[in-house]
Amino acid sequence: MFALIAAGLLSAQTSSTDKERWSAIGFLEGTWEARTQGGAAKANAVGTYSFKRELGGHILARHSSADGCKGPAAFDCDHGDLLYVYQDMAGQPLKAIYFDNEGHVIHYSVSVPTTTSAVFVSDAATPGPRFSLLYELREGVMYGTFQIQMPGKADWTSYLEWSGKRQ
Repeated sequence: MFALIAAGLLSAQTSSTDKERWSAIGFLEGTWEARTQGGAAKANAVGTYSFKRELGGHILARHSSADGCKGPAAFDCDHGDLLYVYQDMAGQPLKAIYFDNEGHVIHYSVSVPTTTSAVFVSDAATPGPRFSLLYELREGVMYGTFQIQMPGKADWTSYLEWSGKRQ
């Protein structure tokens, strides 16, 4: 019983900055078509992804899947993934965690440089390559890019690029 009361008090203390942080990524919400169009993966796929607030609005969840994919043998064309955007504590920046059907898990820090763009970047302290996931909404079309930065390198390589409209 005490835990329920404490949780209620904590949720009542959500600051206006936290609400602004969540509304800043609101442009992502909806169901989007995705057509790949470039990147080192050289994949040709059509799929959908949706961003939706879940768990009482405390997380933003992205569910995605690709259909009818054609690409190199090393590329998994039957791709599905989950991305959860969350806030550890009130007043803290947004973070995200990614899971896919290939067993990958990526932890991201999230920034919103403009009212129509979001940048997800993995931690530089994590061993191995770094990853970046970029979204930008332009004239009703959502553009996305997944990039990789190899250890010891300064430049990012575009692995997969896509675009599509809200359904």
